[in-house]
Amino acid sequence: MCRVVTYFRVSTEAQGRSGLGLEAQREAVARLVQSRGWQAVAEFTEVESGKRNDRPELSKALHRAKVTGSVLVVAKLDRLSRNVAFLATLQESGVRFLAADMPEANELTVHIMAAVAQEERKAIGRRTREALAAAKVEGKRLGNPNGAAALRRAAKGNAAAIETVKANAAGRAADYAPIVDDIRAGGATSLPAIARELNERGIVTPRGGQWHPSSVRNLLARMGA
Repeated sequence: MCRVVTYFRVSTEAQGRSGLGLEAQREAVARLVQSRGWQAVAEFTEVESGKRNDRPELSKALHRAKVTGSVLVVAKLDRLSRNVAFLATLQESGVRFLAADMPEANELTVHIMAAVAQEERKAIGRRTREALAAAKVEGKRLGNPNGAAALRRAAKGNAAAIETVKANAAGRAADYAPIVDDIRAGGATSLPAIARELNERGIVTPRGGQWHPSSVRNLLARMGA
C-alpha cells in the first residue's frame, strides 16, 4: 500500500483561522487518497505566501515523507510553489510528490508547468516595470521609502529557503538521528530493539525496506554513534 504525507497551504492568517481554502484542499486530496486506496500517515498545514520558499511545515512534511518512504501529496501544484528552481530542488531531494488535480503527471510535466507559471510571473513583472517607467517619464513620483528594506527581507528569506532545502537533501543519517535518539531514550538500545521500533513506527530504510540489526548497525556507524 502506498503511504502518503499530505501538505496544505493557505496564504493568510485569516484563511488559516477560518478554514477558507483548507477544506477544499483536504477534500481534493482525500478523494484521491481514498480512490487509490492509499494510507495517509501525516498531515502538515502552512500559513504562508507561495512567493516565499522558507516554509517550516513544508520542511517537516518533506522530512516525514523521506523517512517513511511516503509520497508528498498536495491539492494543486501551486500549493508547493510557482518557482521552478524551488520545485527542481524538491525533485532533487529524492522526495516523490504529486498534486491531486493532476496525479498522472510525471516529474517532467510538473517541471514544465512550473516553468510556464514562472514565465507568466516574469511577464507580469516586466509589464509592471514598463508601466512604472512610463509613469516616471511623465513626471509622476514613484517608490516607497520602505521598499529597499522589503527587498532586503525578501533576499534573506530566499537565502534561508535555499539552506533549508539543502539541509533536507543532505544525508539520510541526519534524518534518522532524532528518531533513533528518541527510540534510545525510550529504553530500546540493542540493535534488534531499535530495528523493531523503527519498523513499528513505519520508518523505512534508505532503500525503502525493513530494518534489521545489521542495517541499524550501519546507520549508527554513519551517525558516529
